Amino acid sequence: MKPRIKQSPDRNQATRDRSRAPTRAAIPPALAGAALLVMVFVAYAPALKAGFVWDDDYNITRNPTLLSWYGLRQMWSDPESIQQYYPLMYTTFWVEYRLWGFAPLGYHLVNLALHGVAAILAWRLLLRLRVPGAWLAAALFAVHPVMVESVVWVTERKNVLSLSLALASMLCYLRFAPCEDASAEAPSGNAPSSEELSNAPPWRWYAAAWGLFALALSAKTIVVTMPAVLLVIYWWKRGNIGRREVALTLPFFALSLFAGLITVWMELFHVGAKGNEWSLDAVERVLLAGRALWFYAGKLVWPDPIVFFYPRWDVDARVWWQYLFPVAAVIVPVCLWLARHRIGRGPLAAVLIYAGVLMPALGFVNIYYMQFAYVADHFQYHASIALFALAAAGATLWARKLSPLSLRWARLAVAMLLVALSAVSFRQSRVYENLEVLYRNTIAQNPQCWMAYINLMTYLDAQDRYNDSLELIRTCIAELDEAGVEGMYRGRAEKGLGLVLMETGQHQEAELHFLKSLAAEPDEPKALYGLGMARLKLSNWEAAAATFQRAVELDSNYADGYYGLGVARANQGRFAEAMDLLNRSLEINPADPLTHFELGNALVQQGKLNDAAAQYRAAIELRPSFPEALHNLSVMEFQLGDLDQAILHSRATLQLNPNNEPARAALKSFEEARANQRSSRP
Repeated sequence: MKPRIKQSPDRNQATRDRSRAPTRAAIPPALAGAALLVMVFVAYAPALKAGFVWDDDYNITRNPTLLSWYGLRQMWSDPESIQQYYPLMYTTFWVEYRLWGFAPLGYHLVNLALHGVAAILAWRLLLRLRVPGAWLAAALFAVHPVMVESVVWVTERKNVLSLSLALASMLCYLRFAPCEDASAEAPSGNAPSSEELSNAPPWRWYAAAWGLFALALSAKTIVVTMPAVLLVIYWWKRGNIGRREVALTLPFFALSLFAGLITVWMELFHVGAKGNEWSLDAVERVLLAGRALWFYAGKLVWPDPIVFFYPRWDVDARVWWQYLFPVAAVIVPVCLWLARHRIGRGPLAAVLIYAGVLMPALGFVNIYYMQFAYVADHFQYHASIALFALAAAGATLWARKLSPLSLRWARLAVAMLLVALSAVSFRQSRVYENLEVLYRNTIAQNPQCWMAYINLMTYLDAQDRYNDSLELIRTCIAELDEAGVEGMYRGRAEKGLGLVLMETGQHQEAELHFLKSLAAEPDEPKALYGLGMARLKLSNWEAAAATFQRAVELDSNYADGYYGLGVARANQGRFAEAMDLLNRSLEINPADPLTHFELGNALVQQGKLNDAAAQYRAAIELRPSFPEALHNLSVMEFQLGDLDQAILHSRATLQLNPNNEPARAALKSFEEARANQRSSRP
């Protein structure tokens, strides 16, 4: 008998890689790419009728940097001028504002197109890596319901844009430094030939990869893990990582470190991701990370329910079963490592890439969103491709062993799966029609989500639907009572109820709920502001001033706090002090019409009529429908001898509020004065 020759592990791996190479594609690449794009637009079609939702106001409709050329320069040079330092994302919004203003359709179209591009680039990258079932993996990514949040929520432009750029960067990098030998057999359309590689200008591709990576980081820093992903790919394909590969990725790691530090600083000191909500110790963060990792993987397998705000878990190091998640998260890669010679390195590489890309969102660093929920669908947008690739490769290799008839049934099952996922994504996309639909859907699935109640309450208040708002926030408090929830969540709900009661004129009851809010969160400046305003309405000037004073002591840049304190001091007759406080408020927030109005009132008491009139005009410019400012301006203009303007602004006041008796009486006296003036002329 002829002796068997034992091959080295590397040769076995190379043989397996070649055996996994997909056959020649029957469908032209252009048609396959177009199919992915069509699938995206069909699955997310309701997005084209959707509006703006949570955070879209701060990032788009109320973002002053979008309005001017100075704003464009500011978003790149001043990180604190925008909510998060993702200047490339905001630049796309700046361009779109010039194309279609604040019409949501254009923004949604761009998001859908970018998601389609990301799916196509993911497919091309997996082809280059010779992953079996590359198109299927990209199709799963294209239509999976977990992607809805990133695609249909306009603010998540940062996800679809950064991923597209990161995938393009990886393609360029692998063109510069292929992870396989140029002589390796490559199926048609899957990877460049050795002749193409030899003729390519390699350093140009390296520079392009680095530039695209820098742009991806300026869209969202979640892509900081890309250089580590490249090293894992080299290990997967070659069985080792050489010094050259490490050296070439060092500039990418340096850029990642720089961008990551900026983001951490912004989250802590600009966005405000610090305090009791983020006070987890090292053990608790490990427990959180392990549970989040399995949660995300589970959502890819069974995407139901899909919730905008998932329930926030109670992470407790004293509960034994919570340790099962991180332990299992360690056991899986260990088992895959031990089985690598039998099943190949691919499964372990996929799992490492998935967990590594998710790492920044697993709770090891503070993220502002963590005060609402520890997990969100949009956090795994980038990482999901790794598990989709693993699932598609496994299914494709299994299908190759089937009989022709069984293969047809398997293909039908895959088609039905894609249709089912598309249908769920279509249904979920409709949830983003407007804020009310989104938050009512969230409350239905997470009844104790105080954030959804508060945001929906604010939306209803803006439409003067105070009765609906009052009923809603009382329901929120009842849910929290039933669950025995205290602390921050209870405090925010009580504050929300106080705000609605203020709008409905129930100032004494509002004061009680603001006090309950402060009992739960003693150092919450906005609750102090609400309490101060309730006390102003109750004419309790001294208590109101003390409340506002406490608010500005907690936050020295709290414009509303200075505004409230200025109004309180004015009512105490301390007008000079009131003007100083109101001017301080305007230094922080010069676009507040109420502060201009109250400063005008304080100036009147000082006898500075011209200055007062200027403040009323500033208030009206910021809020044209401001009857009180129009009336006061008309009185100033009358006293300054400008009868025509006084009459004009009195009439404008009555157009806004026909029942304004002081304005009606003032208009009558102004017209009589003008008639007397005309009759006295020779």
